[in-house]
Amino acid sequence: MDEAVGFLAERGMLTRMPDCALPSLFAACHEAPANPAGRGFDLWPKTKWIWSFQLTRGPEALLTKLHRGKSLYLSMSTARAVDPLVRQTIDSADGDDAVLLDHLGRRGPSMTEDVALELGWDARRVKQARTRMERLGAIVSDGLVFESSTSWYFAPMRRWDQVVERGGGDDPHGDVIVAGVRAAVVAPEAEVASWFSWPGSSEVVARLVGEGRLHRPAPGLLAVAAG
Repeated sequence: MDEAVGFLAERGMLTRMPDCALPSLFAACHEAPANPAGRGFDLWPKTKWIWSFQLTRGPEALLTKLHRGKSLYLSMSTARAVDPLVRQTIDSADGDDAVLLDHLGRRGPSMTEDVALELGWDARRVKQARTRMERLGAIVSDGLVFESSTSWYFAPMRRWDQVVERGGGDDPHGDVIVAGVRAAVVAPEAEVASWFSWPGSSEVVARLVGEGRLHRPAPGLLAVAAG
């Protein structure tokens, strides 16, 4: 587990399952799946599956849904690079999304059933707003927290700005792309725009290459420029 925590600190972000050039927690475990012939959870590592629920127990890791709605673990330094884009989401939220975020801002970390009761919403309405805001990082939650394989509980949802210190620079979209390429080490250029919940663009990538923040070690590949 210490090596997993160190791996996240080194790379800055990890997916849970391997599905792109971004590094994957489960791929790095190098353990056979529970059931190679199965699907879904059966393909998780036989014993180290629990690491995915324990990786964020320390203060330097955060579980998000910024990988297009799928799990993406961030180191807190990477989270601060992502921070300006998430705060833009919080500031521009409207409708039920804004109501839910405002409620969490006043009440602090909250369980879904408590929010439904306090707002007078049904479970479906809470889930829809929560899912939209989780996908863009405005709401985060550790989901299930396993103290051991037989002892677990559900974690509350929290507003991003209750967890992450304000950070980032003047080029948040560029910073996020650079952080992703750094995590991947070498990445297919055509894939980069599909990594995150925010749309990427070839224009931003071209600008980053022109500025020297990224380079093309071979045609169609990106890496972070040395130094």
